[in-house]
Amino acid sequence: MALVQTTDGPLHCEAIEQAAPWNARGLPILFHHGIGSSSALWRGWYPALIDRYPLAAFDMRGCGRSHSPGPDFKWSLERMVDDLFAVADAAGLTRFHLVGESIGGTIALAATIARPDRIATLTVSNGAHLGATIGRVHAWKQQLAEGGSAGWSKAFMADRFHDDALTPERRQWFEAEQARWTPDAILNALGVLIGADLTPRLKEIECPTLLLHPDGSPFIPVPVMAELHRLLGNAELNVIGHSRHGLPFSHASQCAALLRTFLDSRGAA
Repeated sequence: MALVQTTDGPLHCEAIEQAAPWNARGLPILFHHGIGSSSALWRGWYPALIDRYPLAAFDMRGCGRSHSPGPDFKWSLERMVDDLFAVADAAGLTRFHLVGESIGGTIALAATIARPDRIATLTVSNGAHLGATIGRVHAWKQQLAEGGSAGWSKAFMADRFHDDALTPERRQWFEAEQARWTPDAILNALGVLIGADLTPRLKEIECPTLLLHPDGSPFIPVPVMAELHRLLGNAELNVIGHSRHGLPFSHASQCAALLRTFLDSRGAA
């Protein structure tokens, strides 16, 4: 565990390398979570990947152990992309596989456009290229105003997961982790997401891309991800049944297995 120093404050990062000595070492994988989550989201993905791929994940700005910006901070997609590469540079990731979920997927798309030389493959889970298509977020301000982060988190859980998706222990952990976000960070990150439109530049993404999407996200309908798939020239789309917007947590093993197959089948060293 380490703090990555940036001009705008530190970001908390964890890096793990436990490749089996008999396996060829693959390029590292960098994970970027979304609003309401943290770097711990990805722990369920690690067992399927760690025997070949070095892994790194970080708490995005405004989350967990990373810098929490003040009211004068200017949130932007460009700054979020800068944060991603600051972490990559500090972790020594010259070229890497990039995985992002929700707003982390939008940031990952933007990062791949900005620095295609750094990204070997791209994976987007329950993410969108066009923020204006994201539904049901109009209720967040009211939920935060009435119940604070805890009330918002409790209401959000039904959008994240089906009732039978998690054990009670995992559900309790996720709701508490989500509630740690401050209302300012939630709404400022959301503002960046809603304002994003990467459509005109998607044709610039040439690297192999894996798209993972829930069949029942209240925020990003399947046709939005299908359109992203159409606009990308080298992409594979998997729609996961009986899942909602918390797909990377509720279906961690399935998603990680799909990623492992995707990387290994391409000889993604």
